[in-house]
Parts: sequence; structure tokens; C-alpha cells
Amino acid sequence: MSELDFKALELKVNQLIETCRLMHEKNIALTKENQTYKADRSQAIKQKDMARHQVEGMISRLKAMEH
Repeated sequence: MSELDFKALELKVNQLIETCRLMHEKNIALTKENQTYKADRSQAIKQKDMARHQVEGMISRLKAMEH
């Protein structure tokens, strides 16, 4: 291989290394974002369940008042 071939190969390897580094950073960011979405979803489910229980309680009390 000539020196020119080695330089081209070195450039491609460096580009591959940089691409891998960027992909790793994006993966970390996406993992954190996914964790945030999961936590938000969990909180929303808890709030929905609390509201449902409150409404069910109100309905029960209203039904009891009818009698």
C-alpha cells in the first residue's frame, strides 16, 4: 500500500470512530429521554387512577343519598 492509501484508510477509520462516538452520545440521550417518558407516563397513570377513585367515591356517595 502506498502512503496515499494509508492516509485514505486513516481518514475512513477516523470518520468511523467519530460516527461511533456520535451514535453513543445519541444513544445515551435517547435512553435518558426514554426514562423521562416512562416516569411521566407512570405519574399520569397514578393521577388518572386517583381521579377515577375519587369519581367512583362521589358516585357511591350520590347513590347512597338517593336511598
